[in-house]
Amino acid sequence: MSSLRHPVGPERPGVYWRRRALVLGVVLLVAVVVVLIVVGRGNGAPAAGQTDAPTARPSAGSAAGSAPAGSTSSAAPTASATPSAPARKDGAACDEDQVVLTPVVDKRVYSATEDPQIAMTIENTGSNSCHLNLGSSQQVLTITSGEEQYWSSKDCQTGGVDQDVTLKAGQELTTPAIAWDRTRSSTTTCDAARPAVTAGGASYHLQVGVGSIESAESVQFVLD
Repeated sequence: MSSLRHPVGPERPGVYWRRRALVLGVVLLVAVVVVLIVVGRGNGAPAAGQTDAPTARPSAGSAAGSAPAGSTSSAAPTASATPSAPARKDGAACDEDQVVLTPVVDKRVYSATEDPQIAMTIENTGSNSCHLNLGSSQQVLTITSGEEQYWSSKDCQTGGVDQDVTLKAGQELTTPAIAWDRTRSSTTTCDAARPAVTAGGASYHLQVGVGSIESAESVQFVLD
């Protein structure tokens, strides 16, 4: 104990006291650092080098699924697919939109001694075979000029018959031609002489129909 209070050595006592104070200060500093580290870990502070784990970003699907009840989703509703039309069966009745009628004349210009030969083509433009009444009772051929009707195959028809015909997909039929005698018809002139229509370069149009189906366009011809 006397050596602690009264250092013995070749140096002066003050030197030994300063050395002791320096060593004591280092010891105290180390103790304080240890205490701070222990206290810091105890209260949940992260240790050196420790980082928070990254939070996964929610996907679009999970975000939509976690929306609170009663909230309105901002996502646009998906348009429902338009149901396709059912395929037409072979042998069914022809739909009007699959039958195309075209008026037919044998010439475009007729001399004074020639009677126009008129007919029609009937085409099934669908992808299935179908049947249609193509009898003379259903066919009608009409001749007009301007806005005026001059002749119709229905005006004095007698003995019209029904004829159910099956048209294959893509098939086209042509009706037998009939001669127009270049007269003006009406239901009141069936048993009387009919007046001749104007010729000398006059233009006329032929339009055709079958039942409720009509040709989309007429065909023009000229009578000399």
